[in-house]
Amino acid sequence: MRWDNLAENPTSARDAALFGTDAVTTRTFDTPEFRGITFHEIRARSIVNRVPGASRMPFEWTVNPYRGCSHACVYCFARKTHSYLDLDTGLGFDSQIVVKINAPALLRRQLASRQWQGAHIAMGTNVDCYQRAEGRYRLMPGIISALRDRANPFSILTKGTLILRDLELLREAAQVTDVGVSVSVGFTDQELWRTVEPGTPSPQRRLDAVRALTDSGIGCGVLMAPVIPFLGDGADQLRATVRAIAASGATSVTPLVLHLRPGAREWFMRWLREHHAHLVPRYERLYAEGAYAPKWYQRRITRQVHELADEFGIGPSGLAARRRVPVPETLVPEAEAGPTQLTLL
Repeated sequence: MRWDNLAENPTSARDAALFGTDAVTTRTFDTPEFRGITFHEIRARSIVNRVPGASRMPFEWTVNPYRGCSHACVYCFARKTHSYLDLDTGLGFDSQIVVKINAPALLRRQLASRQWQGAHIAMGTNVDCYQRAEGRYRLMPGIISALRDRANPFSILTKGTLILRDLELLREAAQVTDVGVSVSVGFTDQELWRTVEPGTPSPQRRLDAVRALTDSGIGCGVLMAPVIPFLGDGADQLRATVRAIAASGATSVTPLVLHLRPGAREWFMRWLREHHAHLVPRYERLYAEGAYAPKWYQRRITRQVHELADEFGIGPSGLAARRRVPVPETLVPEAEAGPTQLTLL
């Protein structure tokens, strides 16, 4: 495996290395919750990652304590990153999880550096920091504690209900700095969930977590992502999802249409051929121009969701709401007139 090739923009083999092969320990656990999953425990050399300036994201820095994700979402845009390690972007991404076991201590040291200016840090923008591995490794309590102790603003995006374990830490952090939490729920259809997000908590459990967070004083928005064309975009489906989001007490809802980057596209289309072969030609036409559905389609979904949000009393659904929701670090909003239209740079 090319363990020395993990930097986002490496300038040399030596500078690019976040860790070397001598720092890797591989473990497997034959327990029901981790069966079939291999963990590569590493000691990272850096944990605070700078987002390229050209991305124009509302945050500049991210922390990702894991690579790979047992949520196994067939559409996950981060799958391509596993190829940098000579790991498979399909089943390998779902089952070969890189764990940066020194992440909390490393973050604490970096936050204490004289060079650090206390900028906002976004988490969960690449892979989920509350995936199942977090139940074993418990990296997030140390990470949140480090941010709390430095009063450093941060945000978390997750599909994992395990975030409720750290509710008290989040409340403590919110007393001293700006804390943003968002949960991703693209649809409430049970059959669709079981096939495209097999390793995640159910949509209802995630919405229950939204309710628990908001009831505890932690405002929580919902990133309605992904809206899956021809499978989750029907008028009745959108209405049911937004209604459920409203009932959870979410502070905002931000729709995001499915995008299919290289790595994710191949895996998703393989799944589509197996489960909904009749839709393959429609997808080939819809995504003929690249990773994103056409703007007209994105705008239609955004308009429908915002109208439903207004109907069910979720607000505000404009620019202010968008700023509260951390989005994947490879995405960028297009324009103020279309606050949830996202394109790839």
